[in-house]
Amino acid sequence: GYHADRWKKMLIPYSSSTKAYFDTSDKEPFCMYNYLLDITTWNKSIRRGFIQVKIIDYAGNTVESQMNSEASTFQQYKRVKILTGFPQDIEKIAKISLTFSTKTLIGPKQKLRILQMKLKSLNNPKR
Repeated sequence: GYHADRWKKMLIPYSSSTKAYFDTSDKEPFCMYNYLLDITTWNKSIRRGFIQVKIIDYAGNTVESQMNSEASTFQQYKRVKILTGFPQDIEKIAKISLTFSTKTLIGPKQKLRILQMKLKSLNNPKR
């Protein structure tokens, strides 16, 4: 790891396109495995809310993403990219589950209809 106040001096000389994410988990070894969730929805009306991702491997091991603190806006046929992190890595994903929430207790439950989605590992981009 890098000290938060010195990361630029350590990483920038190695690459002009270095990106750093400072999310950590609350359990040892404190690593977060980052994925980019890229989805296109086909709801006719705009939806605003949060997506939690659950990934399962072939042995049945499950890991859930941490909920983003900022809600996303979903419009018909518009791509939305969400950075999501997991406290452990799953190498061979067998199943992906998405849960959409508006975090409101009052009002009707809303569904988010997914037209297309891609989940890409940022730690292991070739997966």
